Amino acid sequence: MIARRTVLSLAAVSFSALVFASPACAQFAKPEDAVRYRQSVFVVMGAHMGRLGAMAQGKIPFDARAARHSAQVVETMARLPWEGLTPATESLESHAKPELFRNMDDVERLVEALNVETAKLPAAAGSLDTLRTQVGATGKACKACHDKYRQKI
Repeated sequence: MIARRTVLSLAAVSFSALVFASPACAQFAKPEDAVRYRQSVFVVMGAHMGRLGAMAQGKIPFDARAARHSAQVVETMARLPWEGLTPATESLESHAKPELFRNMDDVERLVEALNVETAKLPAAAGSLDTLRTQVGATGKACKACHDKYRQKI
């Protein structure tokens, strides 16, 4: 029963991502909406990566079901924030450094690297050893972009 609920929940999230992410640019009435959208995605993604990281570091007990759920959320969320990364948002206050908008080819490369790593998370969530390895690899992919293009506010 729980497995079925998880599958249905993930199907709903995936369907929502497909339906709503593609026209996301059109849904932003104002550039501020795009910033809020991408920041919201990163908050959710960060919360689930935090749970996975805590398990990987032994700060909380490993729970394969919870790990798999968080891994699936991270995988889905990692594909979403880029719709809100529009040139119209460059001058707005956010965590994005101005040079991000001048290096979109590099950003796209980093996003693809992130998506490759996040796609491996759900399968890795089955055991603590594989989770540790993949959380580390995924964290490095996140950090690569943060180091270049994220500022602290």
